[in-house]
Amino acid sequence: MQTCARAWGLRLGCGVPGGRRLAGGAGRRCVQQSRDNRSGGGDRGGAGASRLLERLLPRHDDFARRHIGPGDKDQREMLQALGLASIDELMEKTVPASIRLKRPLKMEDPVCENEILATLRAISSRNQVWRSYIGMGYYNCSVPQTILRNLLENSGWITQYTPYQPEVSQGRLESLLNYQTMVCDITGMDMANASLLDEATAAAEAMQLCHRHTKRRKFFVDPRCHPQTIAVIQTRAKYAGVLIELKLFHEMDFSGKDVSGVLFQYPDTEGKVEDFTELVERAHQTGSLACCATDLLALCILRPPGEFGVDIALGSSQRFGVPLGYGGPHAAFFAVRESLVRMMPGRMVGVTRDATGKEVYRLALQTREQHIRRDKATSNICTAQALLANMAAMFAIYHGSRGLEHIARRVHNATLILSEGLKRAGHQLQHDLFFDTLKIQCGCSVKEVLSRAAQRQINFRLFEDGTLGISLDETVSEKDLDDLLWIFGCESSAELVAESMGEERRGILATAFKRTSPFLTNQVFNSYHSETNIVRYMKKLENKDISLVHSMIPLGSCTMKLNSSSELAPITWSEFANIHPFVPLDQAQGYQQLFRELEKDLCEITGYDRVCLQPNSGAQGEYAGLATIRAYLEEKGERHRTVCLIPKSAHGTNPASAHMAGMKIQPVEVDKYGNIDTAHLKAMVDKHKENLAAIMITYPSTNGVFEENISDVCDLIHQHGGQVYLDGANMNAQVGICRPGDFGSDVSHLNLHKTFCIPHGGGGPGMGPIGVKKHLAPFLPSHPVISLTSDENARPVGTVSAGPWGSSSILPISWAYIKMMGGKGLKQATEVAILNANYMAKRLEKHYRVQVTDLMPLSGAFDKQEIFHHLPQTEAGVLYTVYIFVICQGKCKYS
Repeated sequence: MQTCARAWGLRLGCGVPGGRRLAGGAGRRCVQQSRDNRSGGGDRGGAGASRLLERLLPRHDDFARRHIGPGDKDQREMLQALGLASIDELMEKTVPASIRLKRPLKMEDPVCENEILATLRAISSRNQVWRSYIGMGYYNCSVPQTILRNLLENSGWITQYTPYQPEVSQGRLESLLNYQTMVCDITGMDMANASLLDEATAAAEAMQLCHRHTKRRKFFVDPRCHPQTIAVIQTRAKYAGVLIELKLFHEMDFSGKDVSGVLFQYPDTEGKVEDFTELVERAHQTGSLACCATDLLALCILRPPGEFGVDIALGSSQRFGVPLGYGGPHAAFFAVRESLVRMMPGRMVGVTRDATGKEVYRLALQTREQHIRRDKATSNICTAQALLANMAAMFAIYHGSRGLEHIARRVHNATLILSEGLKRAGHQLQHDLFFDTLKIQCGCSVKEVLSRAAQRQINFRLFEDGTLGISLDETVSEKDLDDLLWIFGCESSAELVAESMGEERRGILATAFKRTSPFLTNQVFNSYHSETNIVRYMKKLENKDISLVHSMIPLGSCTMKLNSSSELAPITWSEFANIHPFVPLDQAQGYQQLFRELEKDLCEITGYDRVCLQPNSGAQGEYAGLATIRAYLEEKGERHRTVCLIPKSAHGTNPASAHMAGMKIQPVEVDKYGNIDTAHLKAMVDKHKENLAAIMITYPSTNGVFEENISDVCDLIHQHGGQVYLDGANMNAQVGICRPGDFGSDVSHLNLHKTFCIPHGGGGPGMGPIGVKKHLAPFLPSHPVISLTSDENARPVGTVSAGPWGSSSILPISWAYIKMMGGKGLKQATEVAILNANYMAKRLEKHYRVQVTDLMPLSGAFDKQEIFHHLPQTEAGVLYTVYIFVICQGKCKYS
């Protein structure tokens, strides 16, 4: 066998022996030189034998080689076309010497794919999958295997870009329209968008919509909303000029006509179902808007908010077939009355006709969005949760209205059985009418109940007043009910309780709250209830789109990278997928280990001192970073510093995020190549030096060039009391080459769905963690449910996302990518991306005028992005110029 192995160059024994946890959590290299036990004759051949063994057993599973498309021969050909002798020469011509990293990244050696999966198995085993009935907007659900396999695990669905180009996006646009239709039908509202980041940020967007619509500063929030929702609203309001007042609905006074709107939860966080019709009418009498945070599954049997006059309905679609994922990603929904549609945040899919008159889909009303309106946009949101919205839509299509109503009735019936058993055992329920959640005043020791729950590995919600909360879901079985009844000392089984209750209608179904209106009547929700049909439908939609399984996607606003199978595999493992975000930390030690290691690696890559993983998109990261700057300045007594300088060439999210953080945007001129006009910058800094808060810089620039004076720009801002925010959207051109924390930046967000291989999902999910220098670290975001720091000096800016660590379940993707590439591989990916871009520019220079070739002594060398102007042509007597944005990843050879 050994002879055979040598002949074929195979390597044996790649696995992790004995299941031991590997050093640093990532493991050692698959091919290791044996340096142990060499005393006493253990080293028979010495170094020469070791080198011979490496030649006989060459490594064949180098992940970087699989990830980076152009091999050595391809790279030599591209360099030759550019007239360069080496990659190093290209880097010298491209990246200013003053910012280039003079040492390798201090990271562990790369790990092969087999070993990374074994290591992740070991890490995931440290997570304990208890039965969690905590609720608070997060519920266990049954993910249909056909949707899991054919959508979530299908590269044809998860690797597309945002559907800005409808011609190659008809499949996912149709699916997102199905999602919007589902939301409108179930909530009873007129129009819905194509998803937001999470329920809490959707609530914050509702608050800001009310403020924009009425121009009033006061906003009421019912304290029985979920605590993370309240925290995110309070943080957003702090810099939006809105005053948040927590009041029960009977305490709300609208007579002053100074209230923009009111938010309530239906059913509320304690489970109570209450009639809010009178509250909505009182709000409308004085011109205020009514916002309702609600539950799609509950609304399948509960009177929808649209039927009692609500203006905005919002919530999470997570329990429609999307795993808990320790907090995300999950698609939030947002629906409005038709009169508010032009103020609605986020993308929306509409129906139009093509040149032949055929009905087609496209993004609608885009003039509301940041890429067009910039700081005047309705929101800064860019990446949302398209993939998860598609999963929820397919869940509704697969079950139809009858199936969803069946699930809702089942959940409600289980809750009724449990409530009856608890009352018989001497416990008191705080609310008589509920859907799936009970608030319980125990008739015995709470400590004893929690002890018995721990024996069954069950989690409850513990309220501050000592009561317990239990939220049931579609996965609850008879055995689960028996265990719950045992925990609370009920001597009857679920079967006996149910038999004693009889078949009399109880709960919601026996009241005026029962839903009577039909929903999901469209044909698409009534045609695909068999696995055969829905698989064919999903494949039909998939085949209408271009994704990375078809070709590269050369779009200039994002880096589209290989999303390898080994990186994606762990996201569906139960130990990562089925953890509630608010479980005790000792049940999520695997996640905590992964977070620590990822934060450490990102700090090394960026040069920052701390990383916060909470922001769950790039735009969310921008807002979090700018809010952190504001909190820092306020702590210094410089609250008056609110001016943010932003180059005119910046991505639209920059001014939109600055506006959201309460800053006053002052544009900085750029030259014809998109580079910062240094003279104008100096003039603007001098003009606003007393009130300067920050500058936002995209680096390399939006036009794809490393501006040589970046350190001087940073120094200039610091000298005048400001902070430097460096947009991390183009970090793909810096990894291993230079670090923003080294050349003067104070904070950046990192698009893990760009640079670090999380798939775009057709418009989300994303992750936008922020890295900061140490002076900003005390002000990083916090969370009201889970403590994120033990630092007594922490003065957090507040909460920016519903989940403590954002969309936690997709973080293993970036963790695995970094570990498999290692420092050398990450740098090589950056170098080849830059090589690809320059090679492409060279090949196209006879046909296109490359905008940046004649700008400065970089000899036409760019980072990963280039802007080409098509040489002017006429067609039908019309002169036109075509702008082509090109992203070149280290994965393709262009010829």
